[in-house]
Amino acid sequence: MRLLWLLATLVALTSAGILKDSSKERYDNFRVYKLTIQNKIQLAVIEKIGELTKKYNIWKEYDERSRQIDIMVSPGELNHFQELLKFNNISSELMIENVQERIDEEQVTPTADSATFGWTKYYELEEIEAWLDEILNAYPSVTEEFIVGKSYEGRTIRGIKISHKAGNPGIFIESNIHAREWITSASATWFINQLLTSEDADVRSLADNYDWHIIPVFNVDGFEYSHKKDRMWRKTRQPHATNACIGADANRNFDSYWLQNNGASNNPCSETFAGDNPGSEPEAKALVEYLTKIQDQISVYISFHSYGQYLLSPYGHTKEEFPENYNDILTIGKAFADAIEALPYGTVYQYGSTADVLYVATGTSVDWVFNELGKKIGYTIEYRDKGRYGFILPPVQIIPNCEELMVGMLALIEKTKELGYL
Repeated sequence: MRLLWLLATLVALTSAGILKDSSKERYDNFRVYKLTIQNKIQLAVIEKIGELTKKYNIWKEYDERSRQIDIMVSPGELNHFQELLKFNNISSELMIENVQERIDEEQVTPTADSATFGWTKYYELEEIEAWLDEILNAYPSVTEEFIVGKSYEGRTIRGIKISHKAGNPGIFIESNIHAREWITSASATWFINQLLTSEDADVRSLADNYDWHIIPVFNVDGFEYSHKKDRMWRKTRQPHATNACIGADANRNFDSYWLQNNGASNNPCSETFAGDNPGSEPEAKALVEYLTKIQDQISVYISFHSYGQYLLSPYGHTKEEFPENYNDILTIGKAFADAIEALPYGTVYQYGSTADVLYVATGTSVDWVFNELGKKIGYTIEYRDKGRYGFILPPVQIIPNCEELMVGMLALIEKTKELGYL
C-alpha cells in the first residue's frame, strides 16, 4: 500500500508540475534584459559579469551602432544585477521575464505536424537526419549526400547537394553552427524542401540554375545537447584540457584573424571562446578541409544564424577597412533587405560588414572563406527577432521567417548574378 501511495503521489506531483525534469537544465525565473551602454566602463562591467556563465549569459553581444547588449540573468543574481545597473547608471529593458516559460511554450505545439515532417515545430537531430534520408531517397536524380567529417563525439556532419545540371555555379549554406539557434536548421530544411518541391517559377529557376550545398545542422554535438540537456547551449562539446568548461565557439575557431582585435575570447568559459588554436574543434577543422577540397565548385558562402535581423558581410576583424568590392556587397545586401521589408510582415534587416554594423568577430567561417579561399560574396544571416524572444523564437514564426529567407535569397542571388559574381 505504501508503494502504491508513493507512486500516486509522484504522479500527482509530476502532473502538477512540481517535480521538474532533472535531466535538463532549467531556466525558471531567469530574465533577459536589453541594456543600453553609454561608455567603455559600462561595457567592461557587463562583459566581465558575462564571463560568469552560470549566473549571467550574453545572448547578444554589444552592438556598437545601437549601443545595446542582451544578457540573461539568473534569479539569484537579480538583486545584485539591479544594484550593478544602478551604480553604473546603465539603463535596461526587460525583454523576457521567465526564460523557462518561453522554452515550455516552444515545446507546446498542439497543431504541429505529427505524422510528417513539417515546419510548425522544431525537430531534434535524429528527426532531421531521418527526413534528410527520405529526401535523398525521394529525389535521387538531383540530390546527393556529402559528408563534411566527424564531430568530437563521433557524429557525422552531413550535407545535401542539389544539382539539376552540370556546370552550375555553386552556393554553400552552413546552418546551426551555434547549437541554440534552432530557427536556422528549421529554415535550412524548409529551404531544401522548397528547392525540390516549389512550383513557383522564381524558386524553380533558383533550383535549376545553381548547385546548392547545404548543411542543415553543422554543430551536431551541440545541437543534440541543446535538445537533450540544455536549451541555451551554444558551443561545441569538446572538453578543455585545463578547465572544467566545455566546448568552444566553432564560429570563432577558423584561421582568419583568429583571436585578434578582441573579436573572440581566450576564456574557455566564455560563449565566444575561440578554442586553444585555429581548428582546435574537429568540426571547424573538417569544414576547412572539405571546403578547400571543393572550393572550385562554390561561388557564394552563406551562414545561417539568429538573432537580430542582420545580413553581415566581411570584414569581421576591423571596421577600419572594407573589402575592395564592398560597394557591390552593400548593393546585394540592400536588395536582400528591401525584398524582406516589402513583405506584409515588414521585417527590417540591417546590412553591412560585421565589424561596422554589429561588432568585431574574428575566426568566423564566412570571413575564412572570403579571406582564405578568395570567394568574393559571403554573408551571415542573423534571423528574427530583435530580442523579444531571442533564441527561443516561437514555432509559429518558423514559416514567416522562411518566407522572408526565400524572398531575400531570390533578391540576393539575382543581384549577385547581375553584378557578375555568378
